[in-house]
Amino acid sequence: MKYNKALELISLENKIAVVTGGASGIGRGVAVRLAEMGAKVAVLDIQEAGAQETIKLITQQEGEAKFFHCDVTSDAYCKQATDQIKESFGKVDTLVNCAGVVVRKDVVNLAEKEWDLVLDVTLKGTYLISHYVLPLMMEQGGSVINIGSGWSLKGGPNAAAYCAAKGGVVNLTRSMAIDFGKHNIRVNSVCPGDIDTPLLRSEARQLGEDIDKFMVEAADRPIQRVGTPEDVANAVLYFAGDMSKWVTGATLVVDGGGLA
Repeated sequence: MKYNKALELISLENKIAVVTGGASGIGRGVAVRLAEMGAKVAVLDIQEAGAQETIKLITQQEGEAKFFHCDVTSDAYCKQATDQIKESFGKVDTLVNCAGVVVRKDVVNLAEKEWDLVLDVTLKGTYLISHYVLPLMMEQGGSVINIGSGWSLKGGPNAAAYCAAKGGVVNLTRSMAIDFGKHNIRVNSVCPGDIDTPLLRSEARQLGEDIDKFMVEAADRPIQRVGTPEDVANAVLYFAGDMSKWVTGATLVVDGGGLA
């Protein structure tokens, strides 16, 4: 009997979750974990093949998920995807903003189009999809989880646009928490450290570093390993469920002690 209460606290049964950037990496890990806990998941991305692989992982475990093509930098795409989600599922209980890109350059070497790309996907995209999805959450309340970064909270080398975008995500999270608390919508951020994803490995290539050496250096933290998408997904699950129903405007660092 005592375990039934524990299951209630983490269950997302009858919940609808929207995950941007769900085709790979952290987004895929989050989508799969939320589905494992009972949510029906709308997977948003521009990469259909990767998104369909995410959905395959979910359906193999008897979960339910559906792909929605969405470029989060586009107002029209975000509105269209939200309209389709409403038609398919009727409501949204959880929104996880995972979509993001990184360009490893300082401000002197960073081109304007690279700055725009990182800010548009990572920060503007969080705003745009929230702009359309939040009204679907207002009637019943819900939870928004924005994926920040350890570099939301401190600076990092050769990552000017990424640091700016992820820093903006965390302060946007606080602003949204203030504005939508009256609708019983909680807004929190999860700030991962280095996570073993295609995005992290692309950073090594951008910097011209050996990938194996880069990954070893990334594991130099108190818990001596690089994180996994599942590590981040478990933190997202905390914010999505009832364990955190009086938590909003918070930032949870998930980085194996790297910031410490």
